[in-house]
This record gives sequence, C-alpha cells and structure tokens, in this order.
Amino acid sequence: MEDDPADAARSRGAEGGGSKGARERRGEESQKLVAVGGASLVLLGIESPTGLDAGAVILASSVSARRIVDFEDALNGACWEVSPPVPARFEVDLHAGGQPSGVNLKLPTIEVRYNNLVVEAECQVVKGKPLPTLWNATQSFLLGFARLSGLMSETKISIIKDFTGDVSYNGFKLEEFAAEKTSAYISQNDMHIPVMTVREILDFSARFQGVRSRAEIMKEVNKREKQEGIVPEPNIDTYMKAISLEGLEKSLQTDYVLKIMGLDICADIMVGDAMRRGISGGQIKRLTTGEMIVGPAKALFMDDISTGLDSSTTYQIVKCLQQMAHIMEVTMVTSLLQPAPETYELFDDIILMAEGQIAYHGPRCEILSFFEECGFKCPERKGEADFLQEILSKNDQEQYWHRPQEPYSYVPVSEFAKKFKAHHIGRRLTEELSEPFHKNQTHKDALSFSTYSLPKKELFKACMARELLLMKRNSAIYIFKLIQLAVTGIIVMSLFMRRRPGFDVKLANSYLGSLFYAITFLMINGVPEMAFTIARLPGFYKQRDLHFYPAWAYAIPTIILKIPISLIESLVWTSLTYYVIGYSPEAERFFRQFLVLFLVHQMSISQARLIGSYFQRLVSSMPIGMLSFMTFALCGGFILPRFSIPVWLRWTFWVSPMTYPEIALSVNEFLAPRWQTGSSENTTIGNQILSSHGLNYSDSFYWICVGALVGYIILFNVAFTLSLTFTRSVGESQAIISHEKLSQMKQCENPFGTTVQREIKQTARMVLPFQPLTVTFQDLQYYVDTPMELREQGYTRNKLQLLNNITGAFRPGILCALMGVSGAGKTTLLDVLSGRKTTGTITGDIRIGGYPKAQETFARISGYCEQTDIHSPQITVEESVIYSAWLRLPEEIDSKTRTAFVNEVLQTIELDGIKDELVGIPGENGLSTEQRKRLTIAVELVSNPSIIFMDEPTSGLDARAAAVVMRAGIHGVPKISGNYNPATWMLEVTSMAIEKQLGVDFAQIYSESALCKDNEELVKQLSTPPPGSTDLYFATRFPRNIWEQFKACLWKQHLSYWRSPSYNLVRITFVFFSALILAMLFWKHGRALNNQQDMFNMLGSIYMSVIIIGVNSCTSVIPFITTERTVLYREKFAGMYSTMAYSLSQVFIEIPYAIMLALLFTVITYPTVGYFWSTYKFIWFFYTIFCAILSYVYLGMLFVSLTPNFQLTFILATFFYQPLILFSGFLIPHPDFPKWWTWAYYIMPTSWIFEGVFTSQYGDITKEIMVFGESKPVSAFLEDFYGFRQNRLKMVAAVLLCFPLIFASLFMYFIAKLNFQKR
Repeated sequence: MEDDPADAARSRGAEGGGSKGARERRGEESQKLVAVGGASLVLLGIESPTGLDAGAVILASSVSARRIVDFEDALNGACWEVSPPVPARFEVDLHAGGQPSGVNLKLPTIEVRYNNLVVEAECQVVKGKPLPTLWNATQSFLLGFARLSGLMSETKISIIKDFTGDVSYNGFKLEEFAAEKTSAYISQNDMHIPVMTVREILDFSARFQGVRSRAEIMKEVNKREKQEGIVPEPNIDTYMKAISLEGLEKSLQTDYVLKIMGLDICADIMVGDAMRRGISGGQIKRLTTGEMIVGPAKALFMDDISTGLDSSTTYQIVKCLQQMAHIMEVTMVTSLLQPAPETYELFDDIILMAEGQIAYHGPRCEILSFFEECGFKCPERKGEADFLQEILSKNDQEQYWHRPQEPYSYVPVSEFAKKFKAHHIGRRLTEELSEPFHKNQTHKDALSFSTYSLPKKELFKACMARELLLMKRNSAIYIFKLIQLAVTGIIVMSLFMRRRPGFDVKLANSYLGSLFYAITFLMINGVPEMAFTIARLPGFYKQRDLHFYPAWAYAIPTIILKIPISLIESLVWTSLTYYVIGYSPEAERFFRQFLVLFLVHQMSISQARLIGSYFQRLVSSMPIGMLSFMTFALCGGFILPRFSIPVWLRWTFWVSPMTYPEIALSVNEFLAPRWQTGSSENTTIGNQILSSHGLNYSDSFYWICVGALVGYIILFNVAFTLSLTFTRSVGESQAIISHEKLSQMKQCENPFGTTVQREIKQTARMVLPFQPLTVTFQDLQYYVDTPMELREQGYTRNKLQLLNNITGAFRPGILCALMGVSGAGKTTLLDVLSGRKTTGTITGDIRIGGYPKAQETFARISGYCEQTDIHSPQITVEESVIYSAWLRLPEEIDSKTRTAFVNEVLQTIELDGIKDELVGIPGENGLSTEQRKRLTIAVELVSNPSIIFMDEPTSGLDARAAAVVMRAGIHGVPKISGNYNPATWMLEVTSMAIEKQLGVDFAQIYSESALCKDNEELVKQLSTPPPGSTDLYFATRFPRNIWEQFKACLWKQHLSYWRSPSYNLVRITFVFFSALILAMLFWKHGRALNNQQDMFNMLGSIYMSVIIIGVNSCTSVIPFITTERTVLYREKFAGMYSTMAYSLSQVFIEIPYAIMLALLFTVITYPTVGYFWSTYKFIWFFYTIFCAILSYVYLGMLFVSLTPNFQLTFILATFFYQPLILFSGFLIPHPDFPKWWTWAYYIMPTSWIFEGVFTSQYGDITKEIMVFGESKPVSAFLEDFYGFRQNRLKMVAAVLLCFPLIFASLFMYFIAKLNFQKR
C-alpha cells in the first residue's frame, strides 16, 4: 500500500532538518490542508489615505527614496537600508523536482527568517509643494555642494525603522549565499522586450535560470527506483528527465508553464507595447509570473500578480501556485489586492500589513478570531479579505465594532501590532525565532551558492542567441540605416567630386573638408545606438538583478554583433565616395581609409553605448553625447588647428578621439605622390595643407592612429561593461517632501500619520445635468490582418476575426458588467464601441439613442477608462482632473461649479489625499498602479458623461457574497458553492476546458436560448428612435472654443515644462557648458584676424556651436514630445480639444525657453570670444542663435510627428542632420557648390544661420588679412570666398524667421493627420 502523499510530505519535511519549532509548525499546518510540504502565504495590505503603499517607501512627493523597497524586496535580499519592530518568520520545505514518493529520498528544505526589518528614506525638504520644478532642481544641485562639504544634511524619515535585524535562509545570512538565485522576485511592473514572443521570453528565462539540483535529484530517484523495482509513469518520467537537462534552447518546462498560465494560445505572438499591437494586459501579467516560475527557484516572492487579471484567471493561477507550494514544496509569499474569497481560501498563512507595520502574521484560519479578541467581527456575508483590508482603514473600521457595551475609538495599526505581539500566535513566532537554526542541518542543494546557474560559456551562448534574434527582429531598422547611409554617400560624392584638373591648396582644403565630414557622419551615425541601449536597459536591469546573467555576458554579444554592421556601413561609404570624389587612386590607400572609417564607426557606437548605459535617460544622455562630440571635433585639428588651441589646453588635442582619424586620413591622402608637387610657399601642397591644420606627421603615424582608435574602442567597451555592472536603475531617485508634510509626520505617532482621525463630512452629492442615452450594437464583427506568427504556423486566411456577430444593448440606469477571461475580446469590443480602433475592419450597426453613431458627437457624451493608464507625467493628480473638467464640461457650467465638481470627484474616488502628487512615470516614480487606475476613472467621471465604458477599472473583482441564487440551466454544470464569488464561478464553468469536458458550446446554447431572442428583440426596439426625439447635435465639435482649448493646453504644457528639469535644466546646462568651452578655446579670437585660417577658425567655432546646440535641441525634445503624443492620442479620442490647440500650445511653450537659451549663449560667448562690439551686432548675434534653436526644436517635433517610435525618430533625425551639416557652406563654400546642388544651400537653415552671424559680425569689417598669399579686406574675403553680402542681411533676417514657422506648421499638420497608435 502506498504512503499517503500528505504523510510522505510531512515525513520528508521532518527529515529535511530545521529547528524543533519549525518541525512542529509543519505538523500543525498539515492538519489544515490535504497535502502539506510547502506553505503558500498571502501578503495583504491597504493604501493609507495619503496614498502611501502598505509595504513600500513612497513619500508624499511621489518620488521614491533611492529605490522603492518593499516587503518582498527585503526578504529577497534586494534592499540595502532595511531595518520593523515586528519579529516574524515563515518557512517551508522545498523540493526542486516532482513528487518522488516511495523512494525515501531526502529533499532540500528551506526556512526563511526575518527580524526587525526597517527602511529609512533620505528626503530633500523644500518649501511649497514637493514637486521637482526647475527651481527645486537648481536648489538641489547647488546645495549638493554644501552636503558634500558637510555644511548641511538631509532629513531622514523612518518608514519601518533602521536595519538592526537580519534575513536568513536556513541560518545563512544573505551575504553568505546567493539569495537572488535561491529565491525569485516577481514584480508588479511588467518589463519585457516587446519584439520577442511569449514562448521566446519563457525559453530564454528557463535557459538562464538553469535546472540547478534537478539533475542530481533525478539521478538519485532513478537509482532508487531501480533498487526498489518501481516503474515510473512514462509521461511524468519523460517530463522530469526533460526539465533536468541544462542549457537547452527550447525547454519542455516552457510548454508546461504556457499551459498552466493559459498562455499557449498566444505563445507565438510578440508581446508588444503601447505602440505595437501584442498580447493583452492580462496575458502580459501572466507572462511576468510565468517568466520566473519556469525556473527552479526555491522561494517565490510575488508582488500584485493579479493586477489586470479577471477573478477566474487569478484563482486558476493561485490554485496552480498552491499546488507548487504543497506538492513541489516551494516557499511562496504573494501580495494581492482584494482577492476573491475562493482565492483567499487557497492560502495557508496571512501577513496583514498597513503603514509599514505588520498587524498579523499567522494561520489564515485564526485571523478572524484574533480580530474578534480585538473587538472587531467579520459579518457572515462579508468576504474575509475585504474585512481584513477595511478593518485597518479609519474610514471603514467602525462598522465592524461588535462590543456595543464599550464606546468605539479608532484603533491604529500600531495598536494591532502590539496586540499581535501579545497574542499566542505572536508569542509562538517569537519563541521559534529565539531557537537558532543550525547550518549543518541544511541540505546541500537547499541554497544556491553560485551567482549564476550556467557556466560562463553557456551564459555567453544564450546571450549571443538572444541578441542575434533581436537583430533579426529589428532588421528593418538596420536596413533603413544602410539605405540612409547609401543616400548620404551618393550626395557627398556628387557634392565633393573633382570637377577640374590639377591640384592646388583650395582643392586640398575641399578634400580635407570631405574627410572631416566622413568622420563626422560616422560619429553621428552611431548616435541611434544610444537610443537602442537606453530602450533595453529596464529589461537588462531586471534580469541582471535576478542574476540571469552578468553584465559582461550581455555586453560582449552586443559589441560583437555590431562589428558586421560597422564593416558593411564603412565599406558601403568608402566604396561610394572614394573614387568618385577623387582621392588618391592607390588600392592600398583605399583599404587604409576603409580601415580607419570602420574603427571610427566602432568607436562612435561604443561611446554611444557607454553614455547611454551610464546616464540611462535620453534627455540627459544626448546632451552629454553632443557636448563630448563638440569638444572632440573642436580639438581634433580640423576646425581649430593644434597651434591655435590655448597652450594650457593643447593636451585636449591628444585626448580627443577625433584627432587620430583626422591625422590618419589626412596623412593617408596628402602624403600620396600626387600631392608632392610644389606650392607658392616653397613646400609641397600636401605638406602645406597638413601644416596649416597642425596635422603634419609622417606616414608611419597612420598606424599609431589606428592603434589609438583600437584603444579607444576597447576603453569605451570596457567602461560600458563596468557601467552595466555597477550602475543602478535610473528610477531610484531621491524623494522631495515639503516642510508642512514633514511637520505633520513628526507630530504623528508614526510616519504615516494615521493616528489622527479625519472627520468625514457627509454632504449631498453634486449632480450635473446630463442626457440619458441608450447604446445598441447589432452583428458587430471585427477583423485584423493575420499576424505573421500565425501564418508561419499554417493559418491560411488573410484576416483574423476577433469579434463574431456581437449584438447587445446598454440602457440608462443599468450597470452592465462585460465579463470574460483574459484574451476573450473585452477590450476589443469596448474599443470598437467607443471608436478607438485605428486598424482592422469593422462591420455591423451601432446606434446611440436609436440614431446611427457619429464619432464626433459620441465623444462629447461618453467616457472611456482604458486598460492602460495614460497621463501626462509632470502634472499632479488634481491638475489632471481640473484639466479634464476644463476641456470636457460645457461652457454653461461656471468655474465655481466646475471646481466644486472636481473636488467632489476627487473625494469620491479617494484621490483628495494625494491630489498634490505628480502622476509620474509607471515603474519609476509617481503614483502606484492602483492610484493611476483611480485617476483614469476620475478624469473620465469629471466629464459628466451620459455613457461610460470602463476597461479593467479594478485590478480584479472585489469579493462579495452571493446575494442572488444562481440557477444553472445546463445539465452537468457544477453548482456554485457557498461563499464562492459568482463572477469567478461563471468564468470557470464557461471556460474552454469545461466546454470540452461537457461537450457543449455555450455560445451556441445562448444563441438558441429565449434570453438571446429577448435581447435581440430589445435591441430592435432600442434601435428605433423614441417618438419626438432628435439626433444628438452640438453647435460646435468641442465643448470649449479654440481659445479656451489653447489656454488649457498651454497651462498644462507650462506646468509640464516647469517640472521637467531632466529636459529643460539639462539643456540649459548644456548650452552653458557649450558656451564655456567656446570661451576657453576661442578666447579673444574674434578680432585677432591675420589670415584666412583665422577666419576659418571663427567660422568653425560658429559652425560647431550651431550644429551641436541645434542637434541637441532637436534630439532632446524628441523623447518629451513622444511621451506627450501618447497622451494626445487618448485626449484627442476623448474629444477634449482640437489638435490645433494642442500643437499650437506645444509650439508657443518653447519660445520663452529658446529666448533664455539664446540669451545665455550670447551673454557668455560674445564678450569672451571677442567679437567686434556694438548693440546692433549683439542683437543680430542673439537673434540668429534664437532662430537656430527654435528651428531645431520645431524640427525635432516634426520628426516625432512623422515616425511611430523614438528609435525610428532618431534614425530619421540622424539622416536629416547630414544635409544640414553638409550644405551649410562651411565644409565647401557656396560658390564652389556644383550647379545641381545650389538649391540645397538655400533650403538649409544652417546656411542662413552662418550667413546671418558672419555677415552681421564681419560683413562691414575692412581690416586687411592675408588670403592664400594676397592681402584682402575681411568683408571682401567673405563675399569672394563664401558669397556673404552685407546688403542681404534684411532678407537673411526674414528667412531665419521663416524656418521655425515652416517647421512648426508642418508639425501641427502631421501630428493631426498621422496616427501611429495601432489598436
């Protein structure tokens, strides 16, 4: 007779070692459950009225202190400043394989103990609202020096206390073993690579996590089975052997997880993101969970894994996790938001948290008795999970008081914590913790002592395979870049081609300019690598911190796989330009130039990767990249010769990475035999041109330069790897808190201030008038193009049907729930009904109030809470709601009523306590997931809609009693059990699995039912307009006129810009340092004019300044506008404003910042460089720089409006930077342009900028200078050599103003006409 599984589990648990208390605890738990080995533990918590998460450090400013460290993080060994005064422990035996009963195998077990965990947050205290404004950021920057010098200190706020305790696994402290490999942390933030499929993500996760001790356990099981004569079940035996094999590219474990997580139906579909169509939100959440459980982790810490899932799916997943805990003996801690009763009952133990404190930690079956002893009782028809969350809320606690003979007073969390310590469960925990765990009792495979699961070779192979896959998925981008390079190469060769015989100094100057441009082009061509690197960083940090792989295993494949790209691009460039331009025809010199350009491209992308990985944000990485490029180019020998650099800065010539390709290419070309003819200065033309730029070195110096370039490549790549190894995610920012909030927190008993009870005023709800309307839809069908992944699997149809003959009606005053499992099509139906679909084919009839639906009028009377919470990150909660009310409520409602209604909505949705917090960026800062969802609801409710659609308005259905008796009309369907959530039951019994089991089709049964006939008849009735009714009509398309729309949009843009120091303060700093560099390198050069080289130097300084400041202005605005464009799509669909109002406000808000930047640059550079002083010249200089900055900013905005994502935006921008640089008139003067390119000079803003600056500063200067051996006035030289004329200044001024107007107009047009959101 076989042993009972529960008994077998208990016996193995006892054999596994541990303290006496641990063994007793396991024995007690075995009485409660059918099969015990592991314990499943749920972590419940509530949000405080101030919006502070129960287990996370989130201050009132909504900015995390260094890093958001929550309870699961602490146990997982992922936090550093942890130190709660509540001793607690949970432990469970762990088995890495299956359930090998009958072979008496001793399996690994784990006991996790934690004691006195506390977190402290360092906060910057500011006056007024704690928001990251430009002023606060500047203060913080300036006061940082004072902190470093010890003149001032920051405020520390204790969130749970200081880390005086410890966390241990089987007696081992966290630093004594690899806690991150022994355990796994599943975050509530879903971070995946959008172009990978679900199966690929799970396969790579399984490969990186390895099998650990599965193989050894399987060998021992097989050995003992042979000894005992046991024949294993074939399927189980095959499965266990398959998951014990290490290093497989495809794992059977992946198929198993796909099945149990319900992801098999979307296994070969790409994950997608906000701009790419992919899997649903619920499927993404399940993928996040599956990504970790696919591995052999021995302890799982899961944070809000049910967010976005329906109650049935949540139940099925938790049921599966329960089986893993009980049968496979895995330790689990799961935090859930309001789990349904049936899900709640799956757990063994409960940790109840609020305000950073533990109110209870013990068996689930004893928690109600604990609170009854405290004076609070759960009503019979109340779900326990709801009761536990409400009992800690000061708004809801009083209703559960069940001691009528005693007066009620609010019991804070701290009081519950004290009572729990004194309770017998709390005392038992303390006793168990007091008995030490002996390390020698630990199974050798219980803990992981190696940092990574795979050997170095396998780690490298796995990362290489993934990088290769991603390159294939992004092949369109690389092809586009290659086409861009080829087009630019054709332009360059046709511009610089030699059109006359003979060789002279002027031709040599042109050749040198073309070589400099080749270097510049390849340097800028590497800039998009910065965007690619930054886009991948969140996923990298997640997997690095989970110890999937080390930084070097990620970095080396990234470096290696870009080498072929550099080879191809540099070869195409050299092949196109070398012989057409007319460089020295020797084959050896062709290949030497190709080698240098290849190394330049490698150096460029290596530098871009380094900067992107260190600074992590595009808005800060791009200015640093541009500033370094500007410095390297100025000091590289072409723009400013070495002998013209101030003596104390000449070391920068040798430090600049652009010096060495400039020397190598110049020496390679101008030491060729054809340049060795004599010149007018008793030297060869080649030596003369090299000497004029300080590049006169011997031919052997070429190889020194090649070695230097290789050294820079190695240096940048090593630094890139080190940056990935040691830097932390950019989301770990410092918190800001106001003086007022700090005072309140110090006055309270605990940091959250919950001991002070808030008086709740019961007032009548404000109701604004609205028109009740019906919605009917009949025979709705929706088709999309069949995804390529499905076609590869044999699906032959061109269209995939997502909605199939949907008919229904929504009536006023009736709350209708749209239900279905994840992926059922709920979001698709709501998108179709609300008019949000931008792709696919829709057929069928939709009517509003009996009249055909018109989208423009429908948007006026409807609201749609989308599943994805999209808001402007830099405005507060209250401002978001005010903004929505301002634009969506009709003009008849005065401002006083509107303000009162806004406050009413904030109180109703319980956002009034956090109304001054910034929305922030999901996963980095700002509001929590739950708060964002409530804000989404608030901005729709404040529009006072007649019809409102809500897609996943909660993270799951709340538990509630079954008040209505549900009668099953289909034979064989299991009846609903007591205290079971009807919604969960309904989703379960209508699942595909039950349909197959019963052999029925519920959709077919419904279509043949009387209920369906009744609904169809109702739809027909409601599809006819009521007598005397009229179709919806509004005199204007939008609730507000264009002026009010513009004012509201400009108000929001002003707040966003003022609170975006990462954008505006960074570009102000960039302009300041750019001006400073120019001031140092060109100190008093403005009037020291003796020959043509001095004029070239001055024009070069303006050339680099305008190009770099312009390029930085263009690239810096791209991520900002990209983020706001996603918000624009939502608000435009909601009918809030005309796109004209939005784009016009975006254009206007840049003007004051452009004025400030231009003035800063002019004030610094004009006196230090030493231009000829006059008010007229100063104003001209300022005006030209202002128009340049504004033109480039609007150009960047235009690029965003033309492309679907910021990666392609950067590639497009990089392509357009080239003609702006090429046709500026600096590298090749306008009079020397080929006739077929003359038109290009006149349409480039850079050419007019240079003409404006130089003509205004030097067009009237008559000082004589030497020009190629003859004396000429400066004004004559400008006219003869560059074509700059003083009498054209008025026309130049008008043209300079036209460029920003043209770019802004094009941006406004395309942002309105193009929609890249694929829905």
